[in-house]
Amino acid sequence: MGIEYRPPVESPEVREILTRYRDVWALYYGLSLIGWDMETYMPPGAAAERGEARATLQKIVQRLMTHPEFVSLVESARPRNDFEAGVIRVLKRDIEYYTKLPPEFVEEEARVTTRAYAEWVKAKERDDFQSFAQTLERVFELQRRKAEYLGYEDHPYDALLDRFEEGFTVKDCERLFSVVDELSGLFKRIAEGRPREHPLEGEEYDRESMSRLNEHILHVLGFDFNRGRMDVSPHPFTSGIGLDDVRITTWYHPRDFRRSLLAVVHEFGHATYDMNIDRAYWATPVQEGASYGIHESQSRFWENVVGRSREFVEATFHEMALALPFLRTYAPGDVYEYFTLVRPELIRVEADEVHYGLHIYLRYEIEKSMLEGSLEVKELPGMWNEEMERLIGVKPKGYADGVIQDVHWSLGYVGYFPTYFIGTVLAAQLGSKIPELGEKIAQRRFGEIMEFLRERVQRWGSVYSPKELVRRAMGEDIDPESFVRYVRSKYLGS
Repeated sequence: MGIEYRPPVESPEVREILTRYRDVWALYYGLSLIGWDMETYMPPGAAAERGEARATLQKIVQRLMTHPEFVSLVESARPRNDFEAGVIRVLKRDIEYYTKLPPEFVEEEARVTTRAYAEWVKAKERDDFQSFAQTLERVFELQRRKAEYLGYEDHPYDALLDRFEEGFTVKDCERLFSVVDELSGLFKRIAEGRPREHPLEGEEYDRESMSRLNEHILHVLGFDFNRGRMDVSPHPFTSGIGLDDVRITTWYHPRDFRRSLLAVVHEFGHATYDMNIDRAYWATPVQEGASYGIHESQSRFWENVVGRSREFVEATFHEMALALPFLRTYAPGDVYEYFTLVRPELIRVEADEVHYGLHIYLRYEIEKSMLEGSLEVKELPGMWNEEMERLIGVKPKGYADGVIQDVHWSLGYVGYFPTYFIGTVLAAQLGSKIPELGEKIAQRRFGEIMEFLRERVQRWGSVYSPKELVRRAMGEDIDPESFVRYVRSKYLGS
């Protein structure tokens, strides 16, 4: 017996489109599972073979999406409600993408990025930029070609940004990052007045106990383990394979337990977004988040606004101390200070919420320059180090904690990084819209918080464009100044 499937369809043309789309959905499902396995359990030697499989599946998706009959159906459809309009909008974007990209390019990109990922893993382990530089140049060359295939009005970077954040352009980025200098100064001011280290960073923990604590915190927050699971990977991520198959990962280190716990809370935000999309949208083109930035707003909300709050620490401290006995010599206030350390960090994923956006701005500037052709791969380490020192006040010791610390470029995800700051800003804005948020966290009324997010953001999938969804959810556009206000209030009490 199949899954009950009742999307709000009124138009017979849209019903036919969704019937045909089911094959594409199944291929995406398989590609998501393949991608999750590639970053968790795949043997290193399988990279080339996996690349061939991914390339072939991508070609099939492209062939189905650009089939003349399917394209004609989409072009001639007349949507009768918001759901149908969303379906047609998303499909037109995808059809345009696959129509403009030659099949041989799609195949080549899948092969190159699969190989690049495997090479990046080795290069990072060896702290060896040169061994990865040639392949990285190949990745950026492919992205420049992609931008030309897709087309743009003002800047080649616009074409790539749009794939991750629909409708977002360099002009939008400039407005988003207009607070960078203010944020840099604010960060340095906050960091100067706070301890740079905390004794809890040096406390060793038992991995099995930490894993149990992570699972318990997920239960407390409301994670559905019947539809999701948690695994381990070199870099925490979430894979929304389907509405009922959402997988998160975390990482473990010998000490510094917040790195593992807050990664879990972060990925919980991503996972619940995927799980809370309206079930009527199952197996349709809108059964996914509105954008990467909107997705990141959910994870950053749970990690920073909730997880790094004093109320959350106090509400869960007892369970933390039960799982990690060394915490019994500390107070909740100590853990809160530990969770909210503010200091210069070399690694993006370990950066505090105050200066995380500065890391993103650096990557945005590099990607934009690479697409313009004003920066070469051989110049990347130098620019990276100079800008890190200017913006944050630290300089990498090597490449692994510098220019090759992130996985994104190896996967061809150029244009992705700005979505992290979009999400960070929106998380602060969302937090300001939830009535009595601190009280809800203190009383562990996480279901009420989730219901707010579900109704305002998550249930709609990608029915609405990201900019429209933000306006519907909050009654205003994205406002980077709201994040500055959030930081001032939380860290300076002003």
